[in-house]
This record gives sequence, structure tokens and C-alpha cells, in this order.
Amino acid sequence: MSIIPFLVVMPIAIFTRQVLPGLILGLLVGSYIVSPSVIGGMQTMLGYVVEALIDENNIKIIVFLYAFSGLIGMIKFCGGIKGFVETASEKITSKKEALFLTYISTIGTFSAPTFRFVTIAPIMKALLKKVKMSTKELGFVIETTSTPIIVLIPVATAFVGYMVSVVQISVKNQAGTGDPYDLFLQSIPFNFFAIVIILLGIYLSFFHHSSSDAPTQIEDNKEKEEDEDDWHDCHPAVARELPTKPWNLILPVAVVISLTLFLTWWDGNVQGYAFPQAFIEADVLEAMVIALLITTLLTVVFFLFQKFKLKDIINSFVVGGNELMSVIVLLSVVWGLSSVTEELGFSDFVTEHSGWIPEMFITPLMFVFGAAVSYFIGSAWGTWGILMPLGVSLSTAADISLPLIIGAVFASGSFGAFASPLSDDTNTIARILNLTVVDYAHYKLKPALIAACIATVLYAGTSFFF
Repeated sequence: MSIIPFLVVMPIAIFTRQVLPGLILGLLVGSYIVSPSVIGGMQTMLGYVVEALIDENNIKIIVFLYAFSGLIGMIKFCGGIKGFVETASEKITSKKEALFLTYISTIGTFSAPTFRFVTIAPIMKALLKKVKMSTKELGFVIETTSTPIIVLIPVATAFVGYMVSVVQISVKNQAGTGDPYDLFLQSIPFNFFAIVIILLGIYLSFFHHSSSDAPTQIEDNKEKEEDEDDWHDCHPAVARELPTKPWNLILPVAVVISLTLFLTWWDGNVQGYAFPQAFIEADVLEAMVIALLITTLLTVVFFLFQKFKLKDIINSFVVGGNELMSVIVLLSVVWGLSSVTEELGFSDFVTEHSGWIPEMFITPLMFVFGAAVSYFIGSAWGTWGILMPLGVSLSTAADISLPLIIGAVFASGSFGAFASPLSDDTNTIARILNLTVVDYAHYKLKPALIAACIATVLYAGTSFFF
């Protein structure tokens, strides 16, 4: 009975190409199994969701996600992104400089994939003629420096809170005692797909030249040259009517990153730990939330000094925060689904029925299965929420390194976010660069599959030692 909710979630998510309906129905089915009455099932489902939402750490994650998206909304409205694009596009004159900017800009734009897309893609789009780079090549380079890098960064990203949360609920359901953030840190070196696709992207960008369909091929854009779109029209964040103020992006980003690092160290230092152990022992989630809230308040004051109206600033914060409400709902349902499946005995079921699988195959199979699921549903976050409980249960049952299998689950979701034609990353880049989504997804599928094959081999090999 414990696997029935998952048997509901995955086919519905794949069929509808939407994660949330499958998760909700899976939670509903699980709740009615626990309380098989007309009202009881619904009350049980509500109870699971409410219980998850009142958890202290979960509330911090929700505050972080909403405030982070709200801060980005204020930066967009006050011309920070547009100003950065204007300034940077004036200084780039060659393909090598453009590629270098794309990679080096990750330092200041790693907070979220969409944030990175709307700061870098318009710059590169404005330079396409000047640097003689195809739009597909451009999209590929930008994407290899977005989600694959962001999932490896342990602080000040929109991903960290969610990734730690799915680890936390999965480990908690196994009665584990490991710190979820520490497990996330340990899993980073095992996100082999993200690491391999970054290295592959660097190679294809700077060292590989081909006349085939490889990602460095230059397209013939003569038909588009006459009516090439103004980059101001590629995304609302760089619209022509917005002000041009690059420091409205640079300063808030610098402050939130600096404060996050400082408060993380401070929390560990107060507990009596010296550098660098203070970073490991600190409550990183709380440090990130506090740093973000302080940055948001300072940013509001900074924008008020520039004569922006308080009403407009607050409205842009709310509009920006609401862009992540679907993610917050998704996360709430994931928490509830994990709780109901665990109450039904999911961990015990996995322990009893996974003994026939050779240990060395579990991690690579977990990655391959997760990559297939993430490709068909197009959501890294959805894949992590669905499969992390399974991965942690398999780790416990087969006595496999927990960080290794957590890394494999995160890697599988990263594959879908990068390669799937349904992913937000693919669709956002295609929209900004005026590419056909299916053609662009097909274009980058070959390098994605190469990276996935290499990652699978690495998981098989690593399983011998962990």
C-alpha cells in the first residue's frame, strides 16, 4: 500500500507533463488509504500539509524562497538587471570576451537560473552579430553555467533551501540523525552530471570546433539579421521603459552574498568553533534567511533614496515573491506526501524488497531512473521531491553511502532541468533567444546524454568504494 501514492504520482506527472497534479493526487490517495472515509481522507491530507507548514525549518524555507524572489522582483523593477545588461553589452567586442563574461558572471548571478538567464542572455543576444555566435551555441553555454553550477553552490541560492528540505524530510522519515545541510554538502561532489556537463560545456565552448551538429556550430542567421529583435523585447526584466541602474543589481547581490557568508561564520563562531569549522557547524539556513531579510530592508531604503515610490517597491516585491508561490505549494505537497508514504511503511517496504539488487547497481540505476523521470516531467525540483525518499530508503536498506545516493538523486533532477524540452530552463532560454523549444532541446540533448553516460559510469565505479 505504501508504494501506491508513488504509482499515482509518476504516471500522472509524465502524462500531464505537470508535477503538481500528480503530487496532489498521490497525497490524496495516500491520505484515503490512511483514513478510508469520505471526510477522513480529506482531513488527513489537510493534517499532513498543515503539520509540514508549521515546522520551524519549513517555515524558514518558505520565507527564504518568497523573500528571495521578492528581492529579485524589486531589482527588476528598479532597473538593476537592465542597467547591468546595458553596461556589460557595451564593453564586449569578441566571442572570447563574450564567453568569458558568461562564465565569470556566474560569480554574481548564481542565485537562481531565471535570474541568471535574464541578466546574461540579453547581453549575449545584443552581441550575436558582433561575436558571430549561433543562438543555440549561446543558449547551451548559458545553460551549462546556470542550473548545473547553482546545484553545486551551498549558500545564497534559491535551490539550497529546497534541496536541504527534501533531504531533511527523507532522512527524518528513516529516523536518521544526520544533519540535512551537512549531508547536502557531502553530496555535492557526487552530483556527477552537473560536474561533467560543466566540464563538457567548457570544452565545447573553448576547445572544440566542428561543422556537424555539435553545440559549437555557427548557424546561418541571415534571414533573421534584417529584423533581429531588440534585446529590450526579449524579457520584461530588461524592458525599454525600465530605468538603467546597474548598481541596483550589483549592490544587493553583493550584500546578500557577503552577509550570508558572514552570518554563517558568526553563528558557528558564537558556538565556539574556529574558522573553517564554524561554517560547517553553523545553522546555515537561518543565516541565509536573516541575511536575505536584512538585504531586503537595506535594498528598500537604497531604492527609496533614489526616489522610487514605496508603494511601487512593495508591489514589485509582492509580484516577485508570488512568482515562487507555485514552488512553495509544490514543496508543501512534497512534505505531505513524504509523511503519508512513511506512515504507510514505505521505508520498510523498500528494505524488504530491494535485497535482490546488487549494491553496485543501485546508485547508477537510481540516477538513470531519476534522469528518465525528470526528462519526461521537466522539473528538477519535482524529481527531487518524488525520488529522494526512495533514494534515502535504498541507501539505508543496502547500506550505501547516503551522500552518494543523495548526490545521484540531485544529479538526475539536474539532467531533466538541462535536457528536457519541458523544463523551465529550456523554455526560458528559448523564449529570450527566439529559438524553437523542440529544436533547441534536440540540439543540446546529445551533449546531455554524453554527460549522463559518463555520470552513470562514475556512479558504478564509485559504488565500489562507498
